[in-house]
Amino acid sequence: MRTLLRITVLLLMLGSLDLQAQDDTAKLIDWKFLARVKFEDKYYPDLEAWYVKPVFPENIQKVDGKRVIIKGYMIPLDVEGGVYALSAYPFSACFFCGGAGPESVMSLKFKERPRKFKTDDVVTLTGFLKLNDSDVDEFSYILREAKEID
Repeated sequence: MRTLLRITVLLLMLGSLDLQAQDDTAKLIDWKFLARVKFEDKYYPDLEAWYVKPVFPENIQKVDGKRVIIKGYMIPLDVEGGVYALSAYPFSACFFCGGAGPESVMSLKFKERPRKFKTDDVVTLTGFLKLNDSDVDEFSYILREAKEID
């Protein structure tokens, strides 16, 4: 009986260490941190249009390509296609409604097909943050290999 108890405790400890190791590799970020980005107007001759170009400060550049954890509101773009954006604000006040800036939303590129989210579901996601300052068809922030976590 004692041996079984020791093995159970050992397995629980090993499982806990594995979860800790996974958590230690991801940096917890928030929307206030991402809001430190500045924007400048840039003309794109190929598109014959002006767009805002993000200029990321050094502290944000340090997380480019790193695993992060962020919490926000889901904004469905194409539910059937599994295309969503994550927003700092609910839909009624988000970037799409003109109530917030482009720094308050990010594209989500899921690692696996996600469950169907509803508008304004509050979720915590992990993934690799990509800073985008050149593709006008994407948001300034992209979360690659996104995965929902508890």
